[in-house]
Amino acid sequence: MSTTATTDWLYVVIQNPETDAQIMGQHDEAHDIRFVPVFKSKEDAQQGLLQLPTTRGVKYEIQAMILEDLQRYTAELGFVLFILDADGHILEKIAPTG
Repeated sequence: MSTTATTDWLYVVIQNPETDAQIMGQHDEAHDIRFVPVFKSKEDAQQGLLQLPTTRGVKYEIQAMILEDLQRYTAELGFVLFILDADGHILEKIAPTG
């Protein structure tokens, strides 16, 4: 059961925010899960970004999104949402809705 309301603001990592903005997704190859790392605070997102694999030369920016919009967007792409803490530990898994 989710402890996060669909109206809550969460923080995601945006790749190339000024040219070809995309929400950063990840792929856990060991479990074959495609997920979007999400954070409850901007500070956690900034720290958590350091724990995630990134691509050299790509600009990353932390932005807030309402969970409901994020779920709708990620459902179209088949991603699960993982709410992470600043150290990259999973706090909650949220299945996409559509």
